[in-house]
Amino acid sequence: MTFLCYPKCSTCQKAQKWLDEHGVAYELRLIREQKPGEEELRTWQKRSGLPLKRFFNTSGLQYKALALKDKLPDMSEDEQLRLLATDGMLVKRPLLVGEDFVLVGFREAEYEERLLS
Repeated sequence: MTFLCYPKCSTCQKAQKWLDEHGVAYELRLIREQKPGEEELRTWQKRSGLPLKRFFNTSGLQYKALALKDKLPDMSEDEQLRLLATDGMLVKRPLLVGEDFVLVGFREAEYEERLLS
């Protein structure tokens, strides 16, 4: 599994602590330094079963600075993927990417269900 995070993000810190406490092995990838590419994001979105909008960090400064709340509805999926691939800080985090799943954000119950059962 790959765990994509931003070290200063408190939610990422909680998720990483949870993974460590439960002995879950993962490869750490810093989302700002190694931002996901357009094809990676496309694959992950399909694997997650979530709408693409869920991959945007809607509380981030960049999201607000670009006024994406108003712009996203008029953008095609390809345009949204290209935009997400330009800046790792636009991507909701943490992302936990497994062979057959992708978890976006951190919800403890979701981690438990996917990783411990």
